Amino acid sequence: MNSRQLETFAAVMKAGTISRAAELLGVTQPGVSRAIAELEKSLGFLLFDRIRNRIVATPEGKLFYAQVQASFLGMDTLRATAARIRDHGTGQLRVGSRSALGSSLLPKAVRRFRDRRPEIAVTLMVLPSRDIRDGVVSGAFDIGLAAEEIDISGVLHQVFVQPRALCVLPIGHPLTEKEVIRPTDLHEQPFITYVPEDRTRQRLDHIFADAGARPRIVVETIYAATVCALVAEGVGIGLASPYAIAGADASQLVLRPFEPEVHSRSLLILPLDRPKSQLVRDFIDCLMEVR
Repeated sequence: MNSRQLETFAAVMKAGTISRAAELLGVTQPGVSRAIAELEKSLGFLLFDRIRNRIVATPEGKLFYAQVQASFLGMDTLRATAARIRDHGTGQLRVGSRSALGSSLLPKAVRRFRDRRPEIAVTLMVLPSRDIRDGVVSGAFDIGLAAEEIDISGVLHQVFVQPRALCVLPIGHPLTEKEVIRPTDLHEQPFITYVPEDRTRQRLDHIFADAGARPRIVVETIYAATVCALVAEGVGIGLASPYAIAGADASQLVLRPFEPEVHSRSLLILPLDRPKSQLVRDFIDCLMEVR
């Protein structure tokens, strides 16, 4: 039994005659008869009775035809699924993001992506950068946005954004009178900063050391959103990227440029051993458009 014989059998069942089936298939009548005979021999039962130069499907033939139709339907489903995967990828997209981008830039990209791919479910997880990197490597995430200090072995990576950080001040603080905040302005000021392994923190430490300024560190954190929330509560002064500030309540904050400039870099990371699906490509396009 092979696919050619099954297609021939299905054509005869649909056409009702050998001659019509031959026309549909574009083959000779003897070719159709031979294929049916070979199929009957392999099955061990008759598919048709020959009555007065006509063929009539046997009960066994009708029962077998129902299964052949089901198998053809299954093949059609497989072809449709393959076409959908080819054109759009899987039906779900999994994205991991650092906090600084997860409350501002990412929602805009997701909205744009959903406008274009409303049938696709998006899973968005906001996590520490090291967890995002591990999730991309393990296959838990299709795309990751992480801080630059991650271990980049085992992932494809590129700089995604590197915005200039702004000084974030509580409302009513004396330094809000200044147009630009400099390192010496923060000497002995209560300062909310990032953990020592953070690259932005390391750059700031060098800048303060070069200027001879020593802010009084009151809180260390890994999240820029936490910096903004603590500043809004009057705990101290901090620096954060515009993306993190966009997700905070700006009415509780005063923003000023900080000089010299400090840039916080975020990386776009992808699995090293898996080609990008069309879904991933489409979402990356949305990310690039909103950054």
